[in-house]
Amino acid sequence: MTILENISLKQYNTFGIEATARYFVEINSKEELPKLFDENKNSDVFILGGGSNLLFTQDIDKIVLKISIKGKELIEESDNSILLKIGAGENWHTLVEWCVQNNYAGIENLALIPGIVGAAPIQNIGAYGVEIKDVLVSLEWFDFETKKSKIFSNDECEFGYRDSIFKRELKGCGIISAVTLQLRKSTRALHTSYSDVLLELGANADTAKIYDVFNTVCAIRTRKLPNPSEIGNAGSFFKNPIISSEQYAEVKNNFPEIPSYNQHNSKVKIPAAWLIEQSGWKGFRRGDVGVYPRQALVLVNYGEASGEEIIALAREIQTSVQSKFGIVIDMEVNVL
Repeated sequence: MTILENISLKQYNTFGIEATARYFVEINSKEELPKLFDENKNSDVFILGGGSNLLFTQDIDKIVLKISIKGKELIEESDNSILLKIGAGENWHTLVEWCVQNNYAGIENLALIPGIVGAAPIQNIGAYGVEIKDVLVSLEWFDFETKKSKIFSNDECEFGYRDSIFKRELKGCGIISAVTLQLRKSTRALHTSYSDVLLELGANADTAKIYDVFNTVCAIRTRKLPNPSEIGNAGSFFKNPIISSEQYAEVKNNFPEIPSYNQHNSKVKIPAAWLIEQSGWKGFRRGDVGVYPRQALVLVNYGEASGEEIIALAREIQTSVQSKFGIVIDMEVNVL
C-alpha cells in the first residue's frame, strides 16, 4: 500500500473532470484499512469508489481512497438459490454479466449501471423495476472511528429510493468492503413488467430467460444513455421526485398528460426526465456542457467542461422545473 501525492483524478471519474487529489491510495484488501488509519490518524479521507456518481468542482485536499477489493465467494447454495459474497472493488456490470452467464437471477435488470459493487448499496441502485435492496442480504462495513469491521443486515441499511443510511447518518464514517447477495438459480419470476422492458420483449415477455432480460436492458440503456468512455457523464443526474397525492392532483389539473407511478403511503413518483424535457432542456448545449439529446436525465461533458459549469446548468434546470411545475427535483450525483 503506497500513498501517492498530487494525483490527477480525471481518469477516475466518469464525467472526465480534472481535479487533483492531495494524497491517493489504492486499497486492495480490507486488511489494509486498519493499517492505513493507524498511520494517518488525523487525516480526512474521501472514498472514490468507481467515480461514476460524483462531480468534482474542486481539488480534494484529503486522502482519496480507491477501493479495489476483489473476489467472489460462494457462501451457501441450495437447489433454488445461492449466497454470494463479492468484494467491494468488483465492477458492477461485470458482476451482473457473470451472474447471467451462471444463470443466477436477480440483478439482470441492473445491467450496465456504472460503478463498483461497494457503491451500489450506498445509492441503492435501481433500474427497470429492481433495486439492490431486493437481493442484498448483508454487507461488511469498516468503521473509521473504531477501525473495526461490522456486518449490516438489509434492514440495518435503511434503504429508500436511491438512499441508505450510508448516505445519511454514516456518510463519510466508513467503507463498504464486501456485500452478500442472495440470487435465484431458477429464472422464474423474472422482472419483465417494467414498460420499456415489456415493450422490448414483446410477445416473448412471458417466456423470457435471464439472458433475454439482460440483453434487453443492455439494448435499452445503450440506446438511451451515452457511454462515459465517449462522452463524459455520471448517468442519471437527477432523482425522480416523489410527491404527495394532493400535490399531484394540482399538477395534473394543469398538465393532464403528466406521467406518474403510484407509491406507498399515498405518494406519487413523477419521471424527472419528462419534467426536464417539458421544460425545454433536452438536447440543450452551452459550450462543452449539455443535456443528452436521448435522455434528459443525463448531463454531459462534451470535452473540457468544468465541474462548476455542470453544476450551474443543473441548478438552472432545477429552477426551471420548479417554476413551471412547482416540483423540486433533487440531484442524484454527489457534488464535491
